[in-house]
Amino acid sequence: MTEKQKPGNQAEQRVQSRNRDAKTVDAFLEIDAGGQVTIYSGKVELGTGIATALTQIVAEELGVPFDRVTVIMGDTALTPDQGTTAGSKTIQRAGSQFRQAAAEARQWLLNRASERLELSIDDLRIEVGFVRAASEPSLSVPIGDLAGEPFRRELSGNAVTALPSAYTVVGQPAPRVDLLAKVTGGDAFVQDVRLDGMLHGRVIRPYRRTMDGIGATIAQFDDRTARQMPGVVDIVRNGSFIGVVAEREEQAIRAVEAVTVTWKDRAALPDQHGWHDRMRELVDHDQEIVHHGDVDRALRAAAKTLSATYRFPYQAHASMGPSCAVADVRADRATIYTSTQGVYALRTSLAPLLGLDEERVRLIFREGAGCYGHNGSDDVAADAALLSRAVGRPVRVQWMRRDEFAWEPKGPGMLIEMQAGIDGAGDIVAWEHDTWTPTHVTRPNGQADKLLAGQQVDPPMPVTPIRYGGGDRNAPTTYTFPSERVTMHWVGASPLRPSAFRSLGGMHNTTANEMFVDEVAVANGVDPVELRLRYQSDPRAVDVIRAAADAAGWEPGSPASLHDTAGPLTGRGFAFVRYETEFTYVATVAEVEIDPASGEVRVTRVVVGHDCGLIINPDGVKNQVEGNVIQGISRALKEEVTWDDHAVTSLTWESYHILKFPEAPAIDIVLIDRPEEPAFGAGEPAICTVAAAIGNAIFHATGARLRTVPFTPERVREAMDAAQDMM
Repeated sequence: MTEKQKPGNQAEQRVQSRNRDAKTVDAFLEIDAGGQVTIYSGKVELGTGIATALTQIVAEELGVPFDRVTVIMGDTALTPDQGTTAGSKTIQRAGSQFRQAAAEARQWLLNRASERLELSIDDLRIEVGFVRAASEPSLSVPIGDLAGEPFRRELSGNAVTALPSAYTVVGQPAPRVDLLAKVTGGDAFVQDVRLDGMLHGRVIRPYRRTMDGIGATIAQFDDRTARQMPGVVDIVRNGSFIGVVAEREEQAIRAVEAVTVTWKDRAALPDQHGWHDRMRELVDHDQEIVHHGDVDRALRAAAKTLSATYRFPYQAHASMGPSCAVADVRADRATIYTSTQGVYALRTSLAPLLGLDEERVRLIFREGAGCYGHNGSDDVAADAALLSRAVGRPVRVQWMRRDEFAWEPKGPGMLIEMQAGIDGAGDIVAWEHDTWTPTHVTRPNGQADKLLAGQQVDPPMPVTPIRYGGGDRNAPTTYTFPSERVTMHWVGASPLRPSAFRSLGGMHNTTANEMFVDEVAVANGVDPVELRLRYQSDPRAVDVIRAAADAAGWEPGSPASLHDTAGPLTGRGFAFVRYETEFTYVATVAEVEIDPASGEVRVTRVVVGHDCGLIINPDGVKNQVEGNVIQGISRALKEEVTWDDHAVTSLTWESYHILKFPEAPAIDIVLIDRPEEPAFGAGEPAICTVAAAIGNAIFHATGARLRTVPFTPERVREAMDAAQDMM
């Protein structure tokens, strides 16, 4: 973390003078008299390397050394509002904004240099922070000498950007600007923020989170013992919101254990094991999102029809570090350090909760320990803010591991039914996809009632309607089937609060689509890769499919049969997706070993073909693909939230299992760089294909189809037994 990024120094800047209008160059960058460039990003670093990539983009366009660019991210007093950092959209959208801003700034510098040197602009270029004359290289001026005042230019969108063929920074590996503090124990995370006079807080809730908050109210409450404990400053109660504030963190933890609370449940949670069947009964509305051709007629006329049902569990974000925030709330203002993905959206949500005007609330982003979507970072910021307001001093709140697993919003469970019609020649003539899912979008985004604390205070924040979305991601395919229908069945209830998890519905829908493609291939006696190519007209899709298959040494072959063996069964599976059907292309091959006695699956190798257009930092893209693969394996084989009729029960690493370091496979990545194409994101697309490739590999090894995620040893063994009985 640079000096400019430390909380104390950042807070001392003349924040009121910053132009944050995202239509202007000044909102995005400044150049000081020493030629140091500072860029101001509303998008934030979530571990995906975007701080480094944005630095490369600006350095390239301005013609300055990479190490002369500093990034400040996610500060409502300093940075423009570029929306929430999500959906693999930062490079795709914000990257183009920074490229344009830097190009406009470069033109401004050339104009100033032309006047200073009395030379034509056509004779000038910027190199390593100097404007030089092409005709006389000794004539130059440092860009710092030309700066020192605002650009006062709007983003016209017409500034000429550097040609990809001339890139020297973009497209090259660059060292991550955020790693040094992380690997040396420096001031890297929101957990590291310390303010003068800071206290420590903990909140008390049941271990559950429903659409209506904790789904419980206080029946009895006794804090007399806790108030007498050493270091306790206050026990805060507001409605059903309860928090302890103490001088030291361990004192707050001990005091929480001494507070006696009896909760009155509003309603029992539904049976976990019958939830998928019940989803069909709780549909709020249906939405047909794709319909071309006469699907019903094609199905009736088909020589053969196939169908399959796929089930997906609720899953946790499972960030390695629990959510944390530090808040300093006074009567007339608030400053909150948070790892939220959207500082402006969260500010709009927190302001009414605190009774302050938005402009009196400042949010400063500090990276958290992973997010992968809407985890607890927004909620813990509200917790810290309420406790700080109550005691009039800065308060740091860090959830415990049990708190994180219980209270964070979950990636929702889904049910997907597939049907295909095949004619006498073995061609697919009809394709039908039906998804049942709750919404995947419950971020606060200006709605204080979407904060857990906002639903607990008295009076609670006004209730806002559910907005349905996210579950339809990648339900449509990019295959050219003659008739296709995709229908969303939006479920209006959810046992646990659902929200955005990496790829939202993209992984679930792709898993169903791509495993069903394999089922069709096997039924027709066609190689799975050949079948995909048969229905693919996009040349970039064809290229990425072939790249992955070639790198994996794919050879057409029939599925293996069950057989007696003392050794592991081996298999390989394939999957493809174009993310959101219009962005990054991914093809994945997974190789597995399966213990025939226990059913335990080990992924031994994964090969990924990846085309995200123009690559800013190939090392960064590879890191993202590797992260997607590892988390994808974990979600495919292990992860499942469990609950009983009162609470979440998977509250520890012993009960919520994730992939361990020794279980990580060999990962080979083929990057297809397309410098002339727009840059797409790499933070989410590759995870979509992983579970499908593994599921297809399990079938290739065992002849057994699994259609319920995760593919646990018990489910694999059960499917193998069923397949054996049918032989």
